[in-house]
Amino acid sequence: MSEKDLSKWIVVGVDGSEDGERALRWALETAQRRDLSILLVHGLDVGLSAADPYGGGYVLEQLQDAGRLALEAASKMCADAGIECESKLEMGSPGYLLVEESRGAAMLVIGSRGHGGFVGLLLGSVSNACVHHAHCPVVVVPPPERTDR
Repeated sequence: MSEKDLSKWIVVGVDGSEDGERALRWALETAQRRDLSILLVHGLDVGLSAADPYGGGYVLEQLQDAGRLALEAASKMCADAGIECESKLEMGSPGYLLVEESRGAAMLVIGSRGHGGFVGLLLGSVSNACVHHAHCPVVVVPPPERTDR
């Protein structure tokens, strides 16, 4: 992406969650209104599973497959909306990868929470990292229970 004019791109964090899909729908509507393209980013943070001597390789394959499926579904949503998109599946912290991809982008769009739970407690908040460190405006799309009021 470094050779492209990223100011015409919206970076979207994709994790396969409902909140991630809601963020992508928001980004698609914005891309249509502003004639922008979308860069879909999925970060594979293998964390402690990579050190597992009994299943680390298998777990990594499962995470890669899940990431590819999430990106394929998101790419289909972009194609259905008539929006140009590219996808990136990379090893590393999702927050860090999104912050790096935000350099020069028109905006970064993420869901307010992804899979969360215990993993979220261990790894920290992706949305928190993005809000505090991104190089462009950040939109955090909240869950419906916070927008239906």
